[in-house]
Amino acid sequence: MAIENKAPGKDVTDEDMASKFPLAAIKPDGKHTRFKVKGVEFGGPLIPIMAGPNTVENRDMILRTADAVKRAGAHFLRGGAFKPLSFPYRSEKYFELRDEGLRYLQDARDATGIAIITECMDQAKVAAVAEVADMIQIGTRNMQNYALITDIARTRKPAMLKRHYGSSLRDWLGAAEYLLVEGATDVLLCERGMSVPHTHRASSRFLLDLQVVPAAKEVSHLPVATDPSHATFWANWVEPMTLASIAAGADSIMLEVHPDPRNAAVDPLQPINFEDFARLVEKMKRVAEAVGRTVS
Repeated sequence: MAIENKAPGKDVTDEDMASKFPLAAIKPDGKHTRFKVKGVEFGGPLIPIMAGPNTVENRDMILRTADAVKRAGAHFLRGGAFKPLSFPYRSEKYFELRDEGLRYLQDARDATGIAIITECMDQAKVAAVAEVADMIQIGTRNMQNYALITDIARTRKPAMLKRHYGSSLRDWLGAAEYLLVEGATDVLLCERGMSVPHTHRASSRFLLDLQVVPAAKEVSHLPVATDPSHATFWANWVEPMTLASIAAGADSIMLEVHPDPRNAAVDPLQPINFEDFARLVEKMKRVAEAVGRTVS
């Protein structure tokens, strides 16, 4: 598809699509990629839901959450065993379980059968994460960590690439090309909020860029997800941004769900509880149906 009147170095041009990221670029037939992970298809009529806590806090909590989100309609359990925090300090409340957390995610999958998506932050941990994860998340801060991206691609595991909060669409697709050129075939893009001058609330750091969903699908064949929880950083806004994401054409939704949001170890302002998640899924079904999609 021809893209006219582009600003060099910022927007996507025909030259970019031909020579910078030809593997990520939309194909001549205009078809978008579909792929399945544990029987769940991305890029088709289904809008897979990924739900769970920001951080795996303990075994009981992650097993309870896996059961609750699966019963409500989630297709994947998300949870961070390794958590990239903005600042280096940890405490008894503010922590990450690392390898122990990976074991608990494995226990959750064994107990419930739900697929797992979790983040890999370190090249030294790629093999360990790949052993547990059905899809590996590349976080926003590592979007241009090309050595890590290359190692993840070589596992041949499905990968979700989150957009950095200061990244252009051009750079995001360039990062995706690093996955594809190394042989990755199942790649999901994820919009998780941009850094902008105004976010409408002092505690909200980012703004969900819904416009990038159709923009990315116009120039790339890769499916596109959104993460309304991290983008809004405010639980009250998660529902409207989730429903708006579906209306905008998102191919998957990632949501932060916690049994006790106010006491979450990390980012307590953004998770929704089990009951609110179940109610949201029912609303998602209605919006998805209105645009010819489904979340069931």
